Amino acid sequence: MAAMAVKKMAKKAAKKLAKRSAGKASATAPKKLKPKSGAGDGLDLDPKRIEELLKRLRAAYPNAECALHHRNAWELLVATILSAQCTDARVNMVTPSLFKKFPSPAAFAAASLPAIEEEIRSTGFYHNKAKSISGAAKKVVSEFGGKVPETMAELLTLPGVARKTANVVLGVAFKKAEGVVVDTHVLRLSHRLGLTSAEDPKKVEEDLMRIIPKDRWIAFSHEMIHHGRQICVARKPRCVECPLETLCNAPDKTWSSH
Repeated sequence: MAAMAVKKMAKKAAKKLAKRSAGKASATAPKKLKPKSGAGDGLDLDPKRIEELLKRLRAAYPNAECALHHRNAWELLVATILSAQCTDARVNMVTPSLFKKFPSPAAFAAASLPAIEEEIRSTGFYHNKAKSISGAAKKVVSEFGGKVPETMAELLTLPGVARKTANVVLGVAFKKAEGVVVDTHVLRLSHRLGLTSAEDPKKVEEDLMRIIPKDRWIAFSHEMIHHGRQICVARKPRCVECPLETLCNAPDKTWSSH
């Protein structure tokens, strides 16, 4: 009995010692801190730096424009819907025959979903895209006289149209700057360049609208998209070729001069 009691006491002592050691380890281990906005979050919103960024972007891409082929606002709207999770190059391969078969909003509105799906299948997610295009066509015909509306509020009532698509149509087709286009390229570059710490595209847009002059909103988006495709790619950005490199402190840079 005495031996059993000693063993029990030894086990209890070992457990206490283990708990004590674990407590000390957790107290001294580095804690994972959640990113905070403002100082220390990697943002650099100095007006002079922003001005220089815009100057260099304009110099690097003086003729930047929308890469989606279109002849009018409706075709641009359709092409932009199709570009979700798809390359512009692929969309441009699909739209010529698509618009030949359905040359107007009325033609799309009268078409069956399977007919539209068959034409856009290679762009991916074609079931949802066909529904959006068909729904948008019917609303454009029934509520807007067959013409694409020219305001953000009205565009957002169309099926399949969120702020990115609306901004593309407003900026490119109507030359109206009501916001900043935030696609995957603009989102990625805005983080790398320390222009925002937000993840939600709408909040990113709001941040960009606060720091980018309104008369640069349209061109800025095109320039950022071109830069994201050519230089600041998602994997292994070509920092050694980047005209913005000296203004960038991204943690995933592949080369740095400073």
